[in-house]
Amino acid sequence: MKEKLVLAFSGGLDTSFCAKYLSVEKGYEVHTAIANTGGFSDVELKSIEERAFKLGAATHATLDVTKEYYEKSIKYMVFGNVLRNGTYPISVSSERIFQAIAIIEYAKKIGAKYVAHGSTGAGNDQVRFDLTFQVLAPEIEIITPTRDMTLTREYEINYLKEHGYVADFTKMEYSINKGLWGTSVGGKETLKSDQTLPEEAYPSQITKNDGELLTIDFNKGEICGVNGVAFEDKIEAIRAVEAAGAAYGVGRDMHIGDTIIGIKGRVGFEAAGALLIINAHKMLEKHTLTKWQQYWKDQLGTWYGMFLHEAQYLEPVMRDMEKFLESTQQNVTGTVKIQLRPYSYTLIGVESSFDLMKTDFGEYGEVNRAWSADDVKGFTKILANQMKIYYNVQKRNEK
Repeated sequence: MKEKLVLAFSGGLDTSFCAKYLSVEKGYEVHTAIANTGGFSDVELKSIEERAFKLGAATHATLDVTKEYYEKSIKYMVFGNVLRNGTYPISVSSERIFQAIAIIEYAKKIGAKYVAHGSTGAGNDQVRFDLTFQVLAPEIEIITPTRDMTLTREYEINYLKEHGYVADFTKMEYSINKGLWGTSVGGKETLKSDQTLPEEAYPSQITKNDGELLTIDFNKGEICGVNGVAFEDKIEAIRAVEAAGAAYGVGRDMHIGDTIIGIKGRVGFEAAGALLIINAHKMLEKHTLTKWQQYWKDQLGTWYGMFLHEAQYLEPVMRDMEKFLESTQQNVTGTVKIQLRPYSYTLIGVESSFDLMKTDFGEYGEVNRAWSADDVKGFTKILANQMKIYYNVQKRNEK
């Protein structure tokens, strides 16, 4: 009797090879599964399922974890204004953890003794999958043919042809990974330190040129409306912002960062929805949070993003940080106005009943109402004491 193996299956060349190789050469009963975190359409999912069965999969499962991905990750990345190295909204990479969780839970559910993925040995995803599998199911053995055999594309294609499976595996100039929170674009120019992606490399092309006003509504830090339309489904709200920004080519950039395995990595991306939502949210926080709330939230947001990127989502401290981030959002409610134009946008302003600018204490640079001129003179004199003492001592010792 064949032993059960669950293969994380995307339908690409590496996982297609794994499906056939693990069944034919290793004798496993291969059960393919794809964890959708919002990056695949129904048509794409159906095509992937058909490909799995053509490759000999015993069963195929489509695991939809988009809602879980929003509730357990995206929501907190917005609360923390997470931009890795101040640039990258941890787009596709944040999805991998939740895909790995879904795959290993499915493997346990069907009683599989083995789990496999098609990651190579040169990227971050191998660590994200391996670590998650090991923590959640140490009893299930991990199989990784692509990584272990150091295979070439030609070898994989020829192997599949020899076993009666032919598909269009034409190598694209760029590797594109589309997700709910953004799309990564790698290849060619991203492999050079002195080049950037050309216009045609981006999946979304500019379709609007006149410019328009975009409004985003937040309730306790969560997106809840776009252009005056209320959204109960946060995922659809994100897609609405993405569509509005992508039409102007907003959200494109190049991320250069440190990988989990220690080498520098460079990738292009487009993430109109993520960048517009995060920066609108950050602006609303500037109006509704105190100085020290913002300061400490910036510190934890940076750590939260780093841990998430480096496969540490299951570390208990992440739950502690999430509680802090959520507690800071009680007054982050209001509407942010954004002017969109080709390749750029401007944060115009906010409307919020929690706006800390709207007080009777005074108007910056104009009028002071809650204190007098003498109050400021005395305050400044006391504030200067520490520095006065320091420079007085320095001067005395110079003699």
